[in-house]
Amino acid sequence: QVQLVESGGGLVQAGGSLKLSCAASARTFNGNAMGWFRQAPGKEREFVAAISWPGSITYYAHSVKGRFTISRDNAKNTVYLQMNSLKPEDTAVYYCAASTNTDYRGQDMDYWGKGTLVTVSS
Repeated sequence: QVQLVESGGGLVQAGGSLKLSCAASARTFNGNAMGWFRQAPGKEREFVAAISWPGSITYYAHSVKGRFTISRDNAKNTVYLQMNSLKPEDTAVYYCAASTNTDYRGQDMDYWGKGTLVTVSS
């Protein structure tokens, strides 16, 4: 069964931190690169971060590099996004996604979660 369930979103003040989690089914997680994407109101969905299988390589959008950290716990089939120094422009619905490839090279992702809302107030 394909399943990706995000959690951890919420309201935070600028400069604060949040940690998102994405719990996946084994079929969706094992052997797959995982990623986080976001879509702000009125904007297209954009790449945020990705991590290869089993987790040795990470990728970040320029806008979040140095502030966000993606990680995965393969024993728990879970991928995380630690977000620090949040800015109002980080406000968006954050989506977890999985690729059937072991690495992320900018390809379209194969599976998507329903998203979790992150709101950063100024």
